[in-house]
Amino acid sequence: MVGAVSLSGVSKADTHYPEDEFDVPNPDAARGVHRAPRSAWSRWWPFLAVLVIAPAVAYGLVVLVSQQDDTPSTGSSQDADPATTDAATAPADGATEGAAETPAAETPAAPPANMAAPIEVLNAAKISGLASAQAQKLTDAGFTAVTSGNFTGTAPADSVVYYATEDLAATAQLAATTLGVTTVTLSAPDAGAGISVVLTSDPSA
Repeated sequence: MVGAVSLSGVSKADTHYPEDEFDVPNPDAARGVHRAPRSAWSRWWPFLAVLVIAPAVAYGLVVLVSQQDDTPSTGSSQDADPATTDAATAPADGATEGAAETPAAETPAAPPANMAAPIEVLNAAKISGLASAQAQKLTDAGFTAVTSGNFTGTAPADSVVYYATEDLAATAQLAATTLGVTTVTLSAPDAGAGISVVLTSDPSA
């Protein structure tokens, strides 16, 4: 059996093949697998492309969606007839003029005292001459239809001036102030023909 022959250490002189270009050593020739080193740009440009393209795509999507939202739909207020809209929102001329010309409501003034209203002064204090003396005070104050007399029935607890209707309220109040009576009451049954002053004591005492 022929043993394995090692090729290490075998020179050209030991072979019978003629010498060719592969037997000539070339120190400048590349040996084995050889790749040139990659530049920095070749390594970073994919990341830069993603950073530029991704925002641009996102911006385009946002613009597209916003344009779709701004598109007016059929029957919206933008398509409404301006004349119809103005007629619906504008106030009527009559209503505007009426509101401008209507004066502010004023509280009606209370009627003044009626010095000719009938006033009856009644003595319920059993003090002689009390009613006539107080009636004279009213006459001296300007009242022209004053009479006096004695009270019959159940007397009130305190002196009081009764008046029959609202239009006599100012007159009754003036009569009560003139005599010094503090209670003034609206009561048609107790007021007689107009105003009735019932004295349970001497108001000037």
